[in-house]
Amino acid sequence: MTESLPAGQARGGSDGRPGDTVKQQLLVQATKVALAAIPRISDRVKRLLLGGRSVTVDGNTLDTTLQFTLAAEHAAGVGGLVADHSPESGVAVSRAALRATAAMMKVRIDADVSEISIPGPAGPIPARRYVPDGTGSPATSALLLYFHGGGFVIGDLDTHDNLCRLICRDGGIQVISVDYRLAPEHKAPAAVDDAYAAYRWALDHAAGLGATRIVVGGDSAGGNLAAVVAQQARDSELPLPALQLLLYPVTDMSSDTRSKTLFADGYFLSTRDMDWFTGHYLDGADVTADDPVISPLLNEDLTGLPPALVVTAGFDPLRDEGNRYARALQDAGVVVDLREERSMIHAFANFFPLGGGSATATSAMISALRAHLSRAES
Repeated sequence: MTESLPAGQARGGSDGRPGDTVKQQLLVQATKVALAAIPRISDRVKRLLLGGRSVTVDGNTLDTTLQFTLAAEHAAGVGGLVADHSPESGVAVSRAALRATAAMMKVRIDADVSEISIPGPAGPIPARRYVPDGTGSPATSALLLYFHGGGFVIGDLDTHDNLCRLICRDGGIQVISVDYRLAPEHKAPAAVDDAYAAYRWALDHAAGLGATRIVVGGDSAGGNLAAVVAQQARDSELPLPALQLLLYPVTDMSSDTRSKTLFADGYFLSTRDMDWFTGHYLDGADVTADDPVISPLLNEDLTGLPPALVVTAGFDPLRDEGNRYARALQDAGVVVDLREERSMIHAFANFFPLGGGSATATSAMISALRAHLSRAES
């Protein structure tokens, strides 16, 4: 694998001023202390350290490992997904902190990995290609075009490298992770334009890549992009994706939901984080939150879309809009497999290295993906 410039620098602009360095170092050290021991602590010990207390909301009980992780991060002063909300340094610090957290959870997962470039509407789009190396599940003929999460502002190829490797190896599927342009340097719909360009490129190059089917997928903001790309492909009369893989997707940025109120703070993704993301993505943009290119749930016509595997989390502010999108697709006649991971928080798939329910739920998601692809082949 060739090394590349961190994607947040390559696509998101400056990584901040020298004064940001102290903040970044403190956040890195606090997160490192909070995460280092978690995979080696048994559930029994975690429960003892939590005082025997569990968290139950809406009849769902939070996974013990995630409860312990959230408590440890809170004790270390780590706030959640966005490390710094300040207007001066927040973007740079938060990008760096997420990359550092992902690096601390790095695990060895074998795949053949290469850096590639995709032509985009504003220049080349960096991407990373993962091909099964024969050490995991038998390979399928499908290609997953993957869009990472991060609220359209943070996240990159490196923050989601673990997850893409795992999907590639255990799903036996080729993955291309797309480093689309980020806000605030690139307002909406720049991310959508890059995602759609990447899909058209994948269609044109599928044969050369050894793929007979293309899946579009992503988590959170990336799930939003996958859903919008599927709608645009239908509207443009392009060949449809074989499947949409939507992990706790953003589907409606214009409305409040019960889950946004219930999990407004304390469950990794907060209301403050979401407002921060939305401001960077949409303030000064040429589109608004109620446009279907931003909120795919608001598209008046959801018929004729490809099958969808939708995974939501019980303790996620985005839970309700993800479930609503799945049911709206079903009502429109789309084949939908909705899987509600009731004990999980937002971004649980990135936490699989910590073990517990996150590892189990992520494994189940990959098994479901493989099952859908196997049925399509038969």
